[in-house]
Amino acid sequence: MVRVKVGVMGYGTIGQRLAEGVLLQEDMELVGVADIYPTLSVRALKERGMPYDFYNGEPKNDHLFEGLGIPLAGHGEDLIKKCDIILDATAAGVGAKNKELYKKYNKKAVFQGGEANDVADVFFHGYANYEKGVGKDYLKLTSCNTTGLIRAVDCLDREYGIEKLAITIIRRVADPGDYHRGLTNALQVEKAPNHQAVDLMTIMPHISATGILVHTPVTHGHIITVVATPKTDISVENVIDCFKTHPRIRVVRIEDGFLGNASLFKYARDLGNPRGDMYEIAVFEETVVKSGKDIMFAINIPQEAVVIPETMDAVRAAMVVETDRLKAVSLTNEYLGMGKWM
Repeated sequence: MVRVKVGVMGYGTIGQRLAEGVLLQEDMELVGVADIYPTLSVRALKERGMPYDFYNGEPKNDHLFEGLGIPLAGHGEDLIKKCDIILDATAAGVGAKNKELYKKYNKKAVFQGGEANDVADVFFHGYANYEKGVGKDYLKLTSCNTTGLIRAVDCLDREYGIEKLAITIIRRVADPGDYHRGLTNALQVEKAPNHQAVDLMTIMPHISATGILVHTPVTHGHIITVVATPKTDISVENVIDCFKTHPRIRVVRIEDGFLGNASLFKYARDLGNPRGDMYEIAVFEETVVKSGKDIMFAINIPQEAVVIPETMDAVRAAMVVETDRLKAVSLTNEYLGMGKWM
């Protein structure tokens, strides 16, 4: 088997998880990861025995790594040269600058949701528009919230057809360990429509969507409530059964103790998942209700890991490893161990 050579630029919250996601793919090879400073994540990598090669993305900072005994396999450009495709998980705006290097060395790249849409040829989602990414040089993922939202909506849309959506996003204010957002005891509302509704319509233009976003002073996950208008009248049981067939959607019950985002984070840790990560979104079964023809439900978005599967899908699309959408996402699901609870 010829494996795709993959590099990760940016070793932060998403970059760490991308690297370990690639390691699990039998048709991919992780060449290495790069960052520009000896962050806590990089220091932890060194203490773990450097399980994969590390590259310094800023040559003038060599001394910072050398002073800590962190071995360097080279610089960022060295990593780019060795790869078929780069997964760019750098801070918002940096990926657009890095793109010039990818173009210089004729390398493909996948960007994360923080970059502007015009950085890529395709705004990509593995389940909703996989075919549009096949063979393209530059793909951009949707944000964590949009990724999970589209999973749920696409699942129902393909089975029953969805006309429009109204969503409310109850958004965690920062990732665990972030201090720059400050310590708060307040909720903050953004004006409608939120970008997730707009982004969903970019991926799924046949659906009319709008929404409101509320920032909350928590760190472990977002909650999204969705009101979906189907093209035909469907029952609550239809909706739940549809979600239960999707390997990236976990249907959970409040009655069983899944009371919210913290319950799912704890459950992921109890499963032994690294860092308490969970790749799948969760639908709270008791929130699936009807109002007339409309269907309402609530989902949990584990923001730190939810985009990893769709990024693996993006590699397969860009590198034309697989042209069939369902075969491609099935490979990702298998290698990441998704759907084991089904």
